[in-house]
Amino acid sequence: MNKSESKYYNTALLMDEALLQLLERKDLEFITVKEICERAGVNRSTFYLHYETIGDLVNETVGMMDSKFQACFSESNEHFVGNIQSKDLGDLVLITDNYLKPYLEFIRDNKSIYRASFRNPSGTQANEKFEYMKKYILRPIMSRFDIPTEHQAYYIDYYIDGVMAIIRRWLAEDCKDSVEMICAIIEECVRPENGFAGNQYEK
Repeated sequence: MNKSESKYYNTALLMDEALLQLLERKDLEFITVKEICERAGVNRSTFYLHYETIGDLVNETVGMMDSKFQACFSESNEHFVGNIQSKDLGDLVLITDNYLKPYLEFIRDNKSIYRASFRNPSGTQANEKFEYMKKYILRPIMSRFDIPTEHQAYYIDYYIDGVMAIIRRWLAEDCKDSVEMICAIIEECVRPENGFAGNQYEK
């Protein structure tokens, strides 16, 4: 990374953090470039040198969040997606401590960011991320478990909306309950006794 790139990276980091702090206090549509610049300690010309709109900054900030979260895992999304067809069925049951604990610990340790994300789902592109997950992760996994295609959309909505509802409530309670407790609740609520209903896989 050369000096110019390093300066851009540091400035971008300041503006990413400024945006996330502001999102804790107000909805995205009420945040101004002036506020972001004042909190980040940069001038407006610097902002417009890097971004055309606040939406561009949001996209960058989402990328930062995703990178931080992915660092919690030893396997990248791309590697996981590319190996779904060859993995053992046991490795494709995602509602387990192995997957949930790192996710919930990350949320707990970055709760202000996630509160902002839940308050501004369109601003943080949550819908786009879920569409990626549905298309490239959940549907292929369900096909491996022989879930009929016409059933899959219902399963997916149940899993995603259920988990998100639990996490939303946990955040509203300032993550006071333990990660272990939330893991257990999610597993009890959304994971059938024998993996996916209607298949022969056993835990």
